[in-house]
Amino acid sequence: MADRDFRSLSMRWLEASLPARYSYNFTWMGRPIIQYPQDIVALQELIWRIKPDVIVETGIAHGGSLVFSASMLELLGGEGQVIGVDIDIRAHNRAALDEHPMRKRIELIEGSAVAPEIVREVHDRVGGRSPVLVILDSNHTHDHVLAELTAYSDLVRKGSYLVVLDTVVEYLPEDAFPDRPWGPGNSPGSAVSAFLATNRRFEVDAELEDRVAITTAPGGYLRCIRD
Repeated sequence: MADRDFRSLSMRWLEASLPARYSYNFTWMGRPIIQYPQDIVALQELIWRIKPDVIVETGIAHGGSLVFSASMLELLGGEGQVIGVDIDIRAHNRAALDEHPMRKRIELIEGSAVAPEIVREVHDRVGGRSPVLVILDSNHTHDHVLAELTAYSDLVRKGSYLVVLDTVVEYLPEDAFPDRPWGPGNSPGSAVSAFLATNRRFEVDAELEDRVAITTAPGGYLRCIRD
């Protein structure tokens, strides 16, 4: 799937899908997930392979991604938990999650994912549990994502992953998100580049990216290669 023409076609298709709000078409166990199906498949592969004790997710929105992760942990069995962090957990979304059968595996934290007290709380809740999978999908500006990478990368040990979604912003036209503060040069993609320039514990899983082809996270599936 690494053929350059095929990858270029995939990127053009993804760009064309943005005005149609394609990622808003899907739900997981009744909650809007706001992800592309290919990334959902990639994440289930990682969860099944890693068998994490804890999944940390920044960015909750309607909670579909939390429910997805929790449902995967339910299939694995054991006591695995998902910790979801968002600066604003809307009351109706919290209420829907509170009523969901996967709520037993979900812990919610309201606050900025990069605020020192929130970072400490996440670390405290993780405790000594391992392995930990981290998925970053909140504010997509360079500074925010780089701060998240710095704050949570130490939770991930060799063999697990740090997944940064929406790195694709770096490769889209500057006017792709006219109502947002992020764009090329100020994106999750630029933050990942800066992070990898100084952190040698992680590498891009190009093989996974090549297989899914259509992804919002090009260069964002980061495999931990050393403790």
